[in-house]
Amino acid sequence: MTTLTRPDVHEMVVVHRAFRREFPAVAALVRGIPAGDTRRAKVVADHLRLCTAGLEMHHTGEDVVLWPLLLERAAPSTGLVETMQAQHHGIDAHVAAIIPVLAAWEAAPTAAAGEHLATLCTRFTAALLEHLDLEEREILPLASRHVTAAEWNRMGQHGKDSMTASQLPIMFGLVLQDADAEERARMLGNLPLPVRLLLRTAGAWQFSRYVHRLRAS
Repeated sequence: MTTLTRPDVHEMVVVHRAFRREFPAVAALVRGIPAGDTRRAKVVADHLRLCTAGLEMHHTGEDVVLWPLLLERAAPSTGLVETMQAQHHGIDAHVAAIIPVLAAWEAAPTAAAGEHLATLCTRFTAALLEHLDLEEREILPLASRHVTAAEWNRMGQHGKDSMTASQLPIMFGLVLQDADAEERARMLGNLPLPVRLLLRTAGAWQFSRYVHRLRAS
């Protein structure tokens, strides 16, 4: 492929950065909530649900677009792709284990329930980080060689189309939180002008308000 048709695979590193930051932070937030504080428990529970929804959108895009392309075009690496698919299933199992525990803790945030939830989140995060490390180290170079920019963008569009109007400014805010100026410009440059304007105005205010409420002690 020419340089013009190669995908900007660094976008995935920027997205992963949000997962690497938020999931470990959730475990710490859960452990820091006083027993019986249902108001704070709801805020943190909703955030964890939002982050797992974002991860599901991200992984579904890979399942639908990226893995079939690599299985077709990167034949010597099919074992690696199959490993990535298996890791997705393992991560899904961790999330499935968290869901009922999260609901029980949100309704009755005791110290014991919080520690149970935080422990599950920590195990889930360890599995996720192993997956992200392997993906960045092995899959992104493969995608750069075997996937076109248009195909790569279709994977990202799948995630954008799955977001609700209320999720979009928060999810993009989380993704861009640690991005540098160049990364931010490249990520926003893929969006339609009305969406860029929204994220820079009302969306920025919504995200700031969201983060303030989440991080408040």
